[in-house]
Amino acid sequence: MLSDIEISRQAKLSPIKHIANKLGIEPGELSLFGDTKAKINLSILNRLQANQEGKLVIVTAVTPTPFGEGKTVTTIGLIQGLNAIGKRATACIRQPSMGPVFGIKGGAAGGGYAQVVPMEELNLHLTGDIHAVSSAHNLAAAAIDACLFHQSRLSRDEYVMQSGSEPLNIDPKQILWRRVVDHNERSLRNISVGIGDNNGPVHDSGFDITAASELMAILALSRDLKDMRGRIGRLILALDTQGAPITAEDVGVAGAMTVIMRDTIEPTLMQTLTGDPCFIHAGPFANIAHGNSSIIADRIALKLSDFVVTEAGFGSDMGFEKFCNIKVRESGRAPDAAVVVVTLKALKANSGLESGSDINLPDMERLVAGFANLKWHIDNVSQYGVPVVVAINRFPTDIDTEIQWLKGAVAETSAFGCEVSDAFIEGASGAEALARAVVSATQQPADFRFLYPLDISIEAKLMTIAEAGYGAKGITLTHAAKQQLNQIKAMGLAGLGICVAKTPLSICHDPKVKGIPADFELPITQFKINAGAGFITALVGKVMTMPGLGVKPGYLNIDINEQGEIVGLA
Repeated sequence: MLSDIEISRQAKLSPIKHIANKLGIEPGELSLFGDTKAKINLSILNRLQANQEGKLVIVTAVTPTPFGEGKTVTTIGLIQGLNAIGKRATACIRQPSMGPVFGIKGGAAGGGYAQVVPMEELNLHLTGDIHAVSSAHNLAAAAIDACLFHQSRLSRDEYVMQSGSEPLNIDPKQILWRRVVDHNERSLRNISVGIGDNNGPVHDSGFDITAASELMAILALSRDLKDMRGRIGRLILALDTQGAPITAEDVGVAGAMTVIMRDTIEPTLMQTLTGDPCFIHAGPFANIAHGNSSIIADRIALKLSDFVVTEAGFGSDMGFEKFCNIKVRESGRAPDAAVVVVTLKALKANSGLESGSDINLPDMERLVAGFANLKWHIDNVSQYGVPVVVAINRFPTDIDTEIQWLKGAVAETSAFGCEVSDAFIEGASGAEALARAVVSATQQPADFRFLYPLDISIEAKLMTIAEAGYGAKGITLTHAAKQQLNQIKAMGLAGLGICVAKTPLSICHDPKVKGIPADFELPITQFKINAGAGFITALVGKVMTMPGLGVKPGYLNIDINEQGEIVGLA
């Protein structure tokens, strides 16, 4: 079988304006980036206001493994299958970060014959949104440090005379806003800035990956440009010497940040191998952020389609939980059905059983033991009142006896249905059975419910997520986390939602624990205030907001040939 990039390169693409026209987007609502991608002007929502909305389907998965479960393959394959059976379907996915592309994970365009194309354009830069987020974020960092520098060298009267405003009395030890870059760079996790004469007071800082920026979350959760401008103004950059928050609005940088991000508010339209429309917009990670594409892309797609399929990052304990408790609260649009993606390899890897055998070989003992992980994720999704369809993403090495056993086991759970997806190898035809099952699931009565209300304490919200969302018996807080919690309460922000940042490799905080973790407490190490995005991030265990490169990173395989074509991109 050809590689993903070879399949992408051989695809016969329609001009993107034809894809837009087929979807119902008018020429004046498009900003073309060549023939392969275009941004969509938000004025389209005014024109489509009276249109009935389609069904919303969210794709999630079991606990991730190094083999890849195929959520994006399933998302793209599903809209290909839906369109093949006569439904008007659109996908909404996140923009890939270049950190994982050059790291270990690779790109995020899907794969095989279920991918967004051209895949190299999607995975590298796209229309520049991530770079704009990085630039706006780092402008805020420069602005707060400039304020700190000038307030340290000038008297109050001199500062007022020269700046025309009162000094903000920034506490150098309480600058909360770090810097970002769209690469995996562990050496930048913790740094000191202001070193040297006339460079400002020395203080601790660091870099996060751009996908972890609060601006990325704001982009994903904003309803329009005005909403984004207001959220950026509410960003808390630092605390003053009295412990009061200093916002981007206080610093006077919020307007300029919004100007840099102005065009990012527009989703990007691309196509699948079979000419199906796909919106790409925003790219927050699901382990260290809320892990879902934008509300705006969903709103546009729902007005143009019978079915919209979107994807939440990692397992259902991560992106799906945040989709329900963060994104749905902001959008007001609950899903009509959920797809839980599973592979035989994933269940064997999640079995918790050690085995010297090749994971591609038959192993019923590990498969049966690992099924508990799938059942946990089915039950986890079901508690939100959303009908569940299990998609078995078939690998060429899978054997039918294990597939049939798995389908029978799923039939004994609360899942509405279970189908095998061969979209990776067969494209649309390999996902038609899954598409029909999803259509049937969306016709079931929906009873969506949040996991927790917003009007309870932060501790109670965390307890609910820990117990109902992860199966923990409770939570613990470090001394630093307790102090930060008191600050949050003093600022009047206790009514915000919670975004838990933890490892995606286990349901609990320890990536080494497979299957269904038991008898554990969730260790909260610190809190981050995301007043602009509208949630509090609780960091759990040893989670990092800046990844590092492995000993054999992906960039080793990537090059360019004599024809100027990219090779080795996965």
